Amino acid sequence: MGYLPITKEEMYKKGWERPDFVYIIGDAYVDHPSFGHAIISRILEAHGYKVAIISQPDWKDETSIMEFGKPRLGFLVTAGNMDSMVNHYTVSKKRRNVDAYTPGGKAGKRPDYATVVYCNLIKRVYKNVPVIIGGIEASLRRMAHYDYWSDKLKKSILMDSGADLLIYGMGEHAIVEVADALNSGLAIHDITFIAGTVYKTRCAEEVYGGIMLPEFEILMKDKLAYAQSFDIQYRNTDPFSAKPLIEKYGEKRYIVQNPPSKPLTMQEMDDVYELPYMRDYHPSYKARGGVPAVSEIKFSLTSNRGCFGGCSFCALTFHQGRIVQCRSHESLIKEAEIMTNEQDFKGYIHDVGGPTANFRMPSCRKQMEEGVCSGRQCLYPAPCKNMDVDHKDYMQLLRKLRKIPGVKKVFIRSGIRFDYVLADSDDTFMKELCKYHISGQLRVAPEHVADKVLRMMGKPGNAVYKKFVDKFYHINQELGMKQYLVPYLMSSHPGSGLKEAVVLAEYIRDLGYMPEQVQDFYPTPSTISTCMYYTGVDPRTMEKVYIPSNPHEKAMQRALIQYRRPENYELVKEALIKVGRQDLIGLGEKCLIPPRKMNHISRRRDSKQEKQQKKKVLRKTHKKRK
Repeated sequence: MGYLPITKEEMYKKGWERPDFVYIIGDAYVDHPSFGHAIISRILEAHGYKVAIISQPDWKDETSIMEFGKPRLGFLVTAGNMDSMVNHYTVSKKRRNVDAYTPGGKAGKRPDYATVVYCNLIKRVYKNVPVIIGGIEASLRRMAHYDYWSDKLKKSILMDSGADLLIYGMGEHAIVEVADALNSGLAIHDITFIAGTVYKTRCAEEVYGGIMLPEFEILMKDKLAYAQSFDIQYRNTDPFSAKPLIEKYGEKRYIVQNPPSKPLTMQEMDDVYELPYMRDYHPSYKARGGVPAVSEIKFSLTSNRGCFGGCSFCALTFHQGRIVQCRSHESLIKEAEIMTNEQDFKGYIHDVGGPTANFRMPSCRKQMEEGVCSGRQCLYPAPCKNMDVDHKDYMQLLRKLRKIPGVKKVFIRSGIRFDYVLADSDDTFMKELCKYHISGQLRVAPEHVADKVLRMMGKPGNAVYKKFVDKFYHINQELGMKQYLVPYLMSSHPGSGLKEAVVLAEYIRDLGYMPEQVQDFYPTPSTISTCMYYTGVDPRTMEKVYIPSNPHEKAMQRALIQYRRPENYELVKEALIKVGRQDLIGLGEKCLIPPRKMNHISRRRDSKQEKQQKKKVLRKTHKKRK
């Protein structure tokens, strides 16, 4: 089958005179189902449409999008697998030096706000050609949204980009319906009826059953109005119960969000992942060092999508939705067998999962007919009594994968929900996880230890995590294995003050080492936590929330988590004094820092021992538990 064409010469070799769609993408062209552009283009191909790819065009040069001329039906545009601003900047708004989605990892090959820039470029060159946007950047910016990098509320990306139609979510259903509508001769501005799309109109009264959100001008003036609007949007993300949402801009200009597309059936999921992908980056990138992101996913299996975990800082509810969809065992085994024939396969399947690895079914039976509950979560503050907790299907899948000839080990590296594991009365999954699917360390995401912060995060209380920790080490002891937990932790999340940051530092002290995975809260578009950050209230309750937005305080919170680093000494000391915790400054076992800076000999000694310290402390902790 081969790759889709990225040059006119490749197009002519396929016998095409011109494509139906030209797909502008912000990533390198990787024909693998972990990349959204690969799925969308292959689905269109499977339905008889010709798709040509223009990867990372030079947005300063109009000719860069003219490779294939004017497409028959329209342009498709995506910024890539990540929001272009997250791709470009750290949480401190410093420019990243590497882009894993670009050949050779070279940074700077796509513009800031890539979707908007690409669309504006297309509209200058081809004024009357339909432009359809999609992908994570478009999906999470589909309505008015807070933009962290400019520190202001932005309009729907449909307004700023000048695009004609937006497909949000995963898009498999919607893209085929849009293509068929265009192919039938329907004008792009008349395509207003497809689930999972957002469109512009001047006739909001024609939207049946729609909910009118506060108009943009009001949102700009009133943060509480934005919080209320966001809450309405959050409660209308379910394909079975959601209403159309309408947002007004100026005089008689409206953005209308149709309800989400229905979730894929298992057969549809199988069909998507069994399309004829080349499973690698385009060969033209080899001379430039390949595409770094491919190494992370080449030998991983996507078994599910969607997540009912409901973490406040995660955008999955807005993008993939809360209803879990999964692939069949047969489909996954077929893909694994293909992997074993790859030349560079070493016998290790790196992951079998998705947003949450141990979710292999909707959280309860009613979801596929009635949808998810709009006013409550499945796992927070405690697991719902109606939730179906069962790991049997996932275990059977993992057992089958382990038996495939050529497979030495099957890892689980996607996150697992430890509260969901604890809700299962059968410990078999936990035992098999420890015995077969981790290698020394299991990464889990408690995110914090202060219950006040965990409540804002939508995460279970710290007592739940402690229970999981005890069970993990107990099972490893029974198995005669020495394995450890590595927690992901987050600083400066809404609700976290310096007192809560000190509590987290004390927890890290008791671990005996600084965790590798620590992230300052990053306010990305369309999450509950980002709404809190911008408005200062929890949109679900309208209660005030403490926001650590001051850069110096955020630096102190981050320093507390990494209190052992000599360069953090003054920040840690300042934080401890500020919250009245001078008892943690001293030479005692429970102290975080000594009374004065360590001299250069101590710093040099710590530097030499830092790499070995983690393993030693973990062994000691394990012996104590035994």
